Amino acid sequence: MQPHLIIRVHADLRLGLGHVARALAVDEAWRVLGGATTLAISGDERARRVGSGLQPFSEAALPCEVVDLGTASNAPLPKELIAKSQVVLLDLWDLDHAQIEALRPLKVAVMEDDGDAHESADLLFQPFLEGVEFPDHPMKTVEGRKVRPFEGQHGQCRVLRGTRFAVVGGAAHALRPKRQPLQPLAVHRLLVTFGGSDGAGLAQRAFKVLERLVNEDRWRGTCTILAPVEIPGNAFAGCSIHKTLPNLTQALPGYDALWCSAGVTLTEALCLGIPVAAWGQNERQHRILADLAQASACFDLGVGQEAGLDITTKALEQWLGPEGQDSRNEQSRDGRSLVDGLGASRIAQELWALGGGQ
Repeated sequence: MQPHLIIRVHADLRLGLGHVARALAVDEAWRVLGGATTLAISGDERARRVGSGLQPFSEAALPCEVVDLGTASNAPLPKELIAKSQVVLLDLWDLDHAQIEALRPLKVAVMEDDGDAHESADLLFQPFLEGVEFPDHPMKTVEGRKVRPFEGQHGQCRVLRGTRFAVVGGAAHALRPKRQPLQPLAVHRLLVTFGGSDGAGLAQRAFKVLERLVNEDRWRGTCTILAPVEIPGNAFAGCSIHKTLPNLTQALPGYDALWCSAGVTLTEALCLGIPVAAWGQNERQHRILADLAQASACFDLGVGQEAGLDITTKALEQWLGPEGQDSRNEQSRDGRSLVDGLGASRIAQELWALGGGQ
């Protein structure tokens, strides 16, 4: 029997479509192993589009079966779907023990959790929330099995930590440069994007910062700002504003640097060696960015809604200019070392083993 995986995701103003993009990358890796996938989605109108079987970013059909669960993030899975599956991966922002127990007898894996609900699950992938970098050695033997430093245990749940399990799609892996890109003296082309919803309004705040830098002749580059919510006023010299950018992953290598939040685009930029300045959209994202910054993988500008624009303007001026070249080179090198583009394959292999596959 072909092993069957359910990937449970949610899409709304808070989460955007990053979880869907991550699910599709895991689905691709799972199908390479010979399995079948059902994507079970809930959420707002974007979820309805995905639930109808369409790619979230194009008119193409999804490569896997899709079940639309409606609007509630805790909507139960159909019993007939559970009956034909072996493993479920929960990629939701919030979880509770009841949601996990309702999925038994399936094997249950969780993608990121900063609470304790995952302790009722079998497996937790924690690429960012418990640190980002763990060595391979030394190994220790626990109950007859070799355990590496990135592996832990929370209750009955096995935990796999670090950015070796950070997911990017096949396009980002294919575009990954073979050598470390050398950063220009100053950033000439900047891309600004805070996700497909930007419910926090960070694009508008970023616009004000960059407008000031350009108008005061403190930076002479060009910027592309992706703003799903309209930004009042006219674009300044060198600035273009779009709601979305088709084939965003393929477009990323055309920019010298990126200003974003802690989502899938950040992970892709790290994989591609593109320097990143980042605003967190909430405290949870800020924890992620702080750990990445400590590993020299990005430039952490704090929580975007709370950041003082004067301080941000000064910090960004230095990072975009000649003073920031050394930092950007370090971020390009260290980001690529953290995210190698194989996270989806590692996750699929762990899920395969969890489901009893060989």
